[in-house]
Amino acid sequence: MKNQQNMTIEEILARKECQTFDCKSIQIDPKALAIPIVAMANADGGMLAIGVSDKTRRIEGIDGNEERLNELLRAPFDFCNPSVRVRCEYLPCTDYEGRKNRILLMHIPASVQLHTNQADECFMRVGDKSKKLNFDERMQLLYDKGERYYEDKDVYDATTDDIDMNLVSDYMNVIGYGKSAMEYLRENNDFVTEKDGQQKVSTACILLFGKNPQRFFPRARTRFIRYEGTEEKVGTEMNVVKDVTFEGTILQQVRRTIDYLETQVREHSFLGEDGRFITNRNYSKYAIQEMVVNSCCHRAYNIKGTEIQIKMFDDRIVFETPGDLPGLVRPDNIRHTHFSRNPKIAQYLKAYKYVKEFGEGIDRICNELETKGCAIPSFHIDAFILKATLMAEWTSEKEFDRPSTAQVPPKYRPSTAQVEKLVTVMNDDYIDVSEMMKLCGIVRRKTMHDSYIAPALTDGSIERKYPEQPNHPKQMYRLTEEAKIWKKLDVF
Repeated sequence: MKNQQNMTIEEILARKECQTFDCKSIQIDPKALAIPIVAMANADGGMLAIGVSDKTRRIEGIDGNEERLNELLRAPFDFCNPSVRVRCEYLPCTDYEGRKNRILLMHIPASVQLHTNQADECFMRVGDKSKKLNFDERMQLLYDKGERYYEDKDVYDATTDDIDMNLVSDYMNVIGYGKSAMEYLRENNDFVTEKDGQQKVSTACILLFGKNPQRFFPRARTRFIRYEGTEEKVGTEMNVVKDVTFEGTILQQVRRTIDYLETQVREHSFLGEDGRFITNRNYSKYAIQEMVVNSCCHRAYNIKGTEIQIKMFDDRIVFETPGDLPGLVRPDNIRHTHFSRNPKIAQYLKAYKYVKEFGEGIDRICNELETKGCAIPSFHIDAFILKATLMAEWTSEKEFDRPSTAQVPPKYRPSTAQVEKLVTVMNDDYIDVSEMMKLCGIVRRKTMHDSYIAPALTDGSIERKYPEQPNHPKQMYRLTEEAKIWKKLDVF
């Protein structure tokens, strides 16, 4: 990923609005601009491109609107409580009328404080929207803010001699930072600060660039355990067949863990109907990578009594990560809600392409597995440990001895009465959620999603028009071929 300071106008225009990026017209009201500023500061930080229409992506520029520009520049101070520390830069461009112009880039850091707008409303960035929080959500966020930035805490007895400057230089090359390694650490993310005449090194700095992070954080490591069978046994019946621990920086752990898990994945090759060999894995490569990255990125590093544990059984992999779910994330909304416990670590892994866009990873896993007809990951909290279970796509090579699906089509039926109703009232064309609500006689959008759309997607009754963008503003749905066949044969 390029350093945002070096982004071109073409890259700005091509980038879709997401958790950490949004476009705004120069004509936006300063009070309205305070909302995405507050929302990003309360979440993972981000960048606002001002002078680009958020609806049409037309380049308006900011020159010639000096009075409004000055008002917008004051918005983080005048309409945010407390003020948000925003860094601004100007990007030269050619506007829609062919004139030389500029756009304003507002870089908003993730904040350790909870911020509100002038009306004392609290917002948080969720996906590409600024969500207004209710009282309970606001209190939860306030509570989480107190624990969230453990990565910013100074490490006792750590000095700059404990930092591997080669690792810093490697990262600087990735993001396009042109100064020295020490300048980068002092000028960015408070990796190195000076207090009382002494240099202090942050937790994130040691975890990302430390020569030996485990000297300061012995349990900041990843342990892989392979069990024989489908149960975890102890004592005389102990069934552990492999037990491997990965240490080093977070990036080193991520790479080593993923590489090792790849050696544990089972593959089955067979001759397809077109005469070419096909290889199936019992675990998706992307799913494994995303689960490992999530564990290393979002664990609570203040919990020092245990490490990340990845337990592999014959039928599943369980990723056990220290820490409760942060922010507004819950097991039932984890697919579409994102909140970084460690935003600096998350941004670092994003630069190395291990994070594509914040908030998309789990949903992408689910989409991939749903397309295959496989079970999606499950999540639950057990004594401040997040346990994420990824089921094997197949457990025995005997499964491949069955006739192909081309020979024996799978027996399809709607999973619930609500899904059956939805299939019955839909035709073959794409329709949006509003039309689906009318057809089903549903008033509340949440009811439509939770009781009809979500289970229908899970059991393969309907499919999205934009499967790679579940939150697309013009998202629509239609019946799958399986649902059409069932409807024709069983309903009519």
